[in-house]
Amino acid sequence: MDSCRIPANASKCSGNTMECFMVLSMQAQKISISILCGLFGTMCVFENSLVLYLIFSSPGIRKKPSYLFIGSLALADILASIIFVCSFVNFHVFNEAGFSKEVFLLQLGGVNTSFSASLSSLLLTALDRYISISRPSEYKLLMTRKRAWTALAVLWVTCATIAGLPLLGWNCCTLDSSCSELFPFVDDNYLSGWICFVVVLLGCIVCAYAHVLWRARQHVAYMEQHQAQAGKQNSRMRMDVMLAKTLAMVLAVLMLCWSPVLVLIIYSIFSRLSDRLRKVFAFCSTLCLLNSMVNPIIYALRSKELFSSLRRVLSHFRRQLKAPEESPEADSTHKSSVIET
Repeated sequence: MDSCRIPANASKCSGNTMECFMVLSMQAQKISISILCGLFGTMCVFENSLVLYLIFSSPGIRKKPSYLFIGSLALADILASIIFVCSFVNFHVFNEAGFSKEVFLLQLGGVNTSFSASLSSLLLTALDRYISISRPSEYKLLMTRKRAWTALAVLWVTCATIAGLPLLGWNCCTLDSSCSELFPFVDDNYLSGWICFVVVLLGCIVCAYAHVLWRARQHVAYMEQHQAQAGKQNSRMRMDVMLAKTLAMVLAVLMLCWSPVLVLIIYSIFSRLSDRLRKVFAFCSTLCLLNSMVNPIIYALRSKELFSSLRRVLSHFRRQLKAPEESPEADSTHKSSVIET
């Protein structure tokens, strides 16, 4: 095991750095974490997989940049759920500390990449809505599928690079610097930089949505004044307003679920955490799974196109279930039984 500077409040850990971060001491706490991770993680993977299927199985939906960004968000949530649940339960519940520093930082990098990509996908979606509402006549020229795929590629590469910096050498073992009290091997300076990156993303999203919702409110007022002659333009505006409100709900859920985690991370940089706060952080971390689980529900309830696609899939599934009952074999069996009678 690589030796690093142990957090000041974890000196009782007998020199084993990994065990210093295993804060769940009671069996009831481990069972609770296992149930939360298992429930939220399973639902998250199922729901986001369904969203991806609905998007890419419908030619009309997958051609729209807005839904490409939503698909990126769903993919990021799936990856975050799988990596987070496996690594988190393995570490905190089963107290597995036999893996190397590189393996742990690789797992942590996967979680950070997925979360950063999820947040960045929301930013791209916000910018997409901003262009759609502020410059509607030029939207199709400005936001093409090629530009959308290019933006997504840059997004994922950037997030993976930032999240992989500890694995590449920016960690407290290599630099012999102060380690974080919440994450093994993670340098406090890197954690501060990552928090700044997240805060900038959140700030940009909030600014974009503030403008989008302001323009959406203007469109609502315009539609009320010109309802008689607006026609097709009003229909498009209503779709923009609906999607803007939907994504604002997604952002609100994101802030509610991740604020406790971010606040505790920031607090740990400037002050020492008690064992109780570290346990609170472990439980608050599961809220990220709740956020990933709620997002697809919001899409299904608020997006008419996704909801219509879901109804088509369910209708097709019901027809397939009824098909065996209406097969020729079933009909012939029914007829023969009538003749015998």
